Amino acid sequence: MSDNTPQNPVPEPGSHPPVPPAPAADQPAQPAPGAYPPPAQGAYPPPAYGSPAGSAPAYGAAPAYGSAPAYGAAPGYGYGAPAKTNTLAIVSLIASISAFVILPFIGSVVGVITGHMSLNQLKTNGEQGRGMALAGTIVGWVGLGLAILGTIAAILFFSFLVGMYGQYGTYS
Repeated sequence: MSDNTPQNPVPEPGSHPPVPPAPAADQPAQPAPGAYPPPAQGAYPPPAYGSPAGSAPAYGAAPAYGSAPAYGAAPGYGYGAPAKTNTLAIVSLIASISAFVILPFIGSVVGVITGHMSLNQLKTNGEQGRGMALAGTIVGWVGLGLAILGTIAAILFFSFLVGMYGQYGTYS
């Protein structure tokens, strides 16, 4: 809600407050109300005599003419680069997972082999990926076991069918 009292009249749409006149060329500009005034001339004390050349001036003092300001070392930003992940660990995990989707026996064998190679490499260097290498190795062994069990089950099933076919003979 707005206050439409005579002390606070509502401006008409499109009307703007009057612009104050610009100061004359020989007068210094006045700061806006509430703004900080500019520093007075000569506000900084001169450097102390007898100080060694190239030393940093006292706090708040301007550096000597012709000398570069003394800055500290650049601050460190965040943490260092993270350690590299072992490529064979990634290959092991992907190959072991693909054994359940694309290549049942071959993917498991590749996952187990690359997982063990990756675990041996991780013992000697500072790379990351031990969890992926372990997961790839375990999933590879599980996939290899399931592939062997599936092969045994298929052989038993087909031998059962051949036995049933031999027992009952042909359809005549």
